[in-house]
Amino acid sequence: MEAIYRLARERGVAIECADLGDWGAAELRAEYDPAGPTIRINARALQRLPAEERDAFAARAVAHELYHHAERLGEIPHRADPIARERAADDFACEMLRCHD
Repeated sequence: MEAIYRLARERGVAIECADLGDWGAAELRAEYDPAGPTIRINARALQRLPAEERDAFAARAVAHELYHHAERLGEIPHRADPIARERAADDFACEMLRCHD
């Protein structure tokens, strides 16, 4: 999992934990802010998890948001459909975690 954090640093992306607010029944795991660029992991979501699951959750969230960073840079084609974009980011995260751990 450390490889995902290293990759984010190499790409110039900061990683923070932050309270991303209450989303009701939906859960916002993380967000990508291109202005930083920064990935913010939802501190509320982390706190609800058992300690042994937090590292995997955070690594998956970072990998997912790195997709959005690559998309923003034009390295990955932008998908107009937000559902397809999120699905692609999830697939990207799964592949990244498989390849880097």
